Amino acid sequence: MTSFAPDSIVLNRKLPLWYQVSQSLRASILGRSPQGPLRLPTEERLAEHYGVSVLTMRQALKELEEEGLISRHRRRGTFIEPAARRGTPVRLLGSVDAIVAQQSGMTTELLDRGRTAVPAELAEHFPDLAEVATYHRLRRDEKSGEPTNHARNYVRPALARRIDPGDLVRWPMTKVLRDVVGADICRITDTVEARLADPETARLLQVPLLSPILHYTGVTYDAAGRVLDVAVIHYRGDRFSFTVTLEAR
Repeated sequence: MTSFAPDSIVLNRKLPLWYQVSQSLRASILGRSPQGPLRLPTEERLAEHYGVSVLTMRQALKELEEEGLISRHRRRGTFIEPAARRGTPVRLLGSVDAIVAQQSGMTTELLDRGRTAVPAELAEHFPDLAEVATYHRLRRDEKSGEPTNHARNYVRPALARRIDPGDLVRWPMTKVLRDVVGADICRITDTVEARLADPETARLLQVPLLSPILHYTGVTYDAAGRVLDVAVIHYRGDRFSFTVTLEAR
């Protein structure tokens, strides 16, 4: 039986290894083809793939099992749950793969793309540019078809020229920039605040006007501190929560 092949990851030794591995594997699972294999490789093979110990791999798998994304069966192996709930809370510890996992696992529709003058509220992020490339996407729950969030990305034109729009239907922008375009992503700064749904958001997410939503802004930087992308995402307030864990050491 063919096993599911997860993506690779470059581990950050400053963050818990089990967490990074669980988030990378989570993103791979949520972004898989519906027709792909459901059986995961053995713990040993996964540990070798990620370059971690079997104990670390076991802890990462336990996290995904508790979330309901996988099930483990003695003597049979570990399997992806095809009907697993996608809109679960995300715990962020600072990993880029956590951002990828957060954005994965939904049906995505590219509503429009183009170029626009840098919006006034984003001018501080793109001081050297007169215009940016824009992408507007709507995401739906794979099982119910219910709209869950809509996102606008503002990307440097030099990077946008290398983006295949089809990839944005398959994968989150962060993954496309890092793994397809080859952008040198150094960090992402997240801001989440409560807002009320404006007319456009209410229409797209099928919620009452002025109902509560989560307004997320993610600013992606390269190693030189230059902003590569700004993502502005509106999440349904009844479907998402964000938990941030701060490590003392």
